[in-house]
Amino acid sequence: MPSEKQIVIGLMSGTSVDAVDAALIETDGETHIRPIAFTDRPYTDAERSLIREAAALALTFERPTAHPRIAEAERLLTEAHAEAIAALPGQETATLIGFHGQTVAHRPPSSRHPHPFTWQIGDAKLLARRTGRPVVHDFRSADVAAGGEGAPLAPGYHRALASGLEWPVGVLNIGGVGNLTWFADGQWGGFDTGPGNGLIDDWLTTHTGQRYDAGGALAASGEVHHEIVAAMADLAFFDAEGPKSLDRADFTIQPARGLSPADGAATLTAFTAETIALALRNLPVRLNSLLVTGGGRHNPTLMRMIAERTNTPTVAVESHGWNGDALEAEAFAWLAVRSARGLPLSWPETTGVPAPATGGRLVRP
Repeated sequence: MPSEKQIVIGLMSGTSVDAVDAALIETDGETHIRPIAFTDRPYTDAERSLIREAAALALTFERPTAHPRIAEAERLLTEAHAEAIAALPGQETATLIGFHGQTVAHRPPSSRHPHPFTWQIGDAKLLARRTGRPVVHDFRSADVAAGGEGAPLAPGYHRALASGLEWPVGVLNIGGVGNLTWFADGQWGGFDTGPGNGLIDDWLTTHTGQRYDAGGALAASGEVHHEIVAAMADLAFFDAEGPKSLDRADFTIQPARGLSPADGAATLTAFTAETIALALRNLPVRLNSLLVTGGGRHNPTLMRMIAERTNTPTVAVESHGWNGDALEAEAFAWLAVRSARGLPLSWPETTGVPAPATGGRLVRP
């Protein structure tokens, strides 16, 4: 008997802290996926600053801990999510909401932290009251408690979408952190690749006042310092096979200090491309193509460097009719349905959890 289809809202606030993404899809939490609508609600500079302050504070704690500024950031971003839902066309038809929240710290078992945890802020009870709909949240904690990395969680959704594609193929998400899902006959997996756009954005903010390298223009005008790229890539993380995950704060722009703004942008962009090349070298198969989602696909300099360093055709997911801006939010709508039905959200191949594991918690208005 086919599973019941639902119209669901998925929400995502990524590590780039640029906006709340809201997607409306119809899905059964398995193979039926019909995107309906998408919108985003940009953060103001003040909101972004407070969320980043909360993340910096969270990294000073050994485990999730109450703090007035983190609580203030949580309330603010929850209200921003409610506003995103209100602006989403057709949202009144949804019967369920998937609310990822904002990751402020991620210390999985592989980090060798004495108290492994993953911490997403967001007040699900408040969001349920604001919207009048049940909300699934806290998607990652059960996986970490079971011994998994807690990330990435999008691979299951990528697999559902990619079932009709020619394999072997990879779906590469480039947000603040990069992650890869790969598929081959009888095999698949997922893991974090490295810093994604995070270091590039931090460099631009520090040296130009801009939040990101629009069109990859600054990097395109600079010279790559290959010795810095090689030094930054000389880490055990990149030698390890997946599953593996990391925190956005695990890498900094310090190795590029002293470079000109253009050279620093070029070098850090090349480093992100190199981390993806290293990821592909660890796979048991050679991929025919990389389908890129997330903000990084809008950076032609980064896309060119990835194609060159991986020697793999690299195209935006729009080439297959997907919306790369909406994909992660759609994933959390799909995951919300699976959570509500007790289906797995993560697998040994994607997070290293010992057995396929469900997760998430449901709150009602």
